[in-house]
Amino acid sequence: MLTVSGSSRRFCDGFSRRQFIAAGSLGAFGLSLPGLLRAESARPEGGRKRSVILVWQHGGPSQLDTFDMKPDSPREYRGPYGSIPTSLPGLRICDKMPFHARIMDRTSVIRSFTHNNGDHWAAAHWLLTGYLGATGSDRKARNPSMGAISAHLRGSHEKGVPAYVNMNDGGFGFHGASYLGVACNPFRTGSYSYGNEAGMLPTARASSLKLVNGLTAEKISTRVSLMKRLDALRSDIDKSGAFHGMDSMLQEAVDIVTSGKARAAFDVSLEDKQTRERYGPGWGEQALMARRLIEAGVRFVTLNTGYWDDHGNIKKALDNKLPRHDRALGVLIEDLSQRGLLDDTLVISAGEFGRTPKINDKAGRDHWPQAQSILLAGGGYRHGQVIGATNGKAEHPTERPVTPADFCAIVYHALGIDPHQEVVKDFSGRPNFLLQGGVVPPELL
Repeated sequence: MLTVSGSSRRFCDGFSRRQFIAAGSLGAFGLSLPGLLRAESARPEGGRKRSVILVWQHGGPSQLDTFDMKPDSPREYRGPYGSIPTSLPGLRICDKMPFHARIMDRTSVIRSFTHNNGDHWAAAHWLLTGYLGATGSDRKARNPSMGAISAHLRGSHEKGVPAYVNMNDGGFGFHGASYLGVACNPFRTGSYSYGNEAGMLPTARASSLKLVNGLTAEKISTRVSLMKRLDALRSDIDKSGAFHGMDSMLQEAVDIVTSGKARAAFDVSLEDKQTRERYGPGWGEQALMARRLIEAGVRFVTLNTGYWDDHGNIKKALDNKLPRHDRALGVLIEDLSQRGLLDDTLVISAGEFGRTPKINDKAGRDHWPQAQSILLAGGGYRHGQVIGATNGKAEHPTERPVTPADFCAIVYHALGIDPHQEVVKDFSGRPNFLLQGGVVPPELL
């Protein structure tokens, strides 16, 4: 963030614009990586250095076919799957999730997550930002995502890596920075879908890291004069303030590419063969990458898996997706635990809402925000429990309802961020707070 005092302009980390230009930071990568990374936060962090991996199941996964099975309900409610026991005594989950079954004693299942909005875009915006704002007909983000807030207030754990990485940016989700500006947008990798706000974010991609090959101080310095002109042009056209802190972003870009730490973290081929085979391909490989990024010092990683909006033939859809999701997430939690990283890494698996308890005439399930199951592991919380409950058909909570504001409070608390603090003023100059309401369920503390 830029601060102004007289004629001197300095950023929150204490460096001046002149110092960054003199260091050649404006020209390292043309208009690719450096122009699109978030600025390093200089705010000191107290306590343990915690991180977040959010596995975002955009479209909305079915609670009855995962963690809140109702075997005594009629078949049109209980669905096509049986259940299996888990490492958490008394908890049974879908028989398509054996990898999860091994680690449920290290997790908490919230069965009573609930809200009242069945619009994909509105619900996703609500969960990922803490605020309602976007809708299916107006898909513009009104608030920054939790990952962007993390990048803004906390930055990365280590110099030379981005603070916030988003994999497979697509479907229904709002992962961008909104009024915080492009400096806090995620660093993107993986496959992308069209049509969502986050998928159109101006941001850096992992492919930019290939520019580290052959990079020299001379090559950096030859770009400085061009970038000065572009910087002046940007200042003229940027009336919204979205590009504040760009010079600090450029300095970080130099650190990221010249250090090689980020490039190494993204390269899963550096893992031993046994570990790669354990995670498996596709989402498994990306879950392994998420672990490597956390180890390297990235603070917030979002992995978007699948498209869980199964209005028809839900069995065919879940027969394909559930085993891949199960392996990726189950192995990730187990691996983090074995490496001593789980307590400092909050792992979450959630979508924007649940599915209708009664299977429809197309053998699928429709939108159902009234009840949803969410999985949590690590993050310094107390686990090995099921929080809340739903009625006999998983239609609504009967115990301990948990709201979107509570969900965001869980994430912020794990990061050591006061969820009710004022963050920054938006484009109109109004003060903004991270959340309005929301508490961490006491069962987790």
